[in-house]
Amino acid sequence: MKVISACLAGIECRYDGKGKPNSKIIELVKEGKAILVCPEQLGGLSTPRTPAEQKGDKVLTTKGEDITKEFEKGAEEALKIAKMAGCSKAILKAKSPSCGYGMVYDGSFTGTLKEGNGVFAELLKKNGFKIITEEDLV
Repeated sequence: MKVISACLAGIECRYDGKGKPNSKIIELVKEGKAILVCPEQLGGLSTPRTPAEQKGDKVLTTKGEDITKEFEKGAEEALKIAKMAGCSKAILKAKSPSCGYGMVYDGSFTGTLKEGNGVFAELLKKNGFKIITEEDLV
C-alpha cells in the first residue's frame, strides 16, 4: 500500500483548486493499492488557498502569512493515516512545500527550485518511508 498525494489522483485539492491527475496513480487507486491524502487540507487550509513556499524553516504565503503550523499539523495527520493503512512507500507531488521530495520552490515565488523536502515528505523520510514523486514514475 502506498500513500499518495491526493491531487495526483485528480482530486481538486491543490492551492489553485485543481488536481494534477496522473494515469498511473489513478490505476493504483482503482486497484486498491493507494491511500490518498492532502496534508494541506488535513492541516485546516482551504481550497483554493494562497500559494505558499518554504523559506528557511517556515512556510509562507505570497502575502507573507506564516502557515507553518498548518503544514506541520497536516503532515502529522497524513502520517497517522499512512501508518494506519500500513503504508511504507509514498508517491508525492513534486516541488510542493508539503509533498516535494528532493527539490522544492525556494520561497522567492519566482519558480526557482532548491534542494530540500516538503514538510510532509520530510516527516515521512524521518519515519522510514521510501519516497518518490510522480516525476519518477516511468
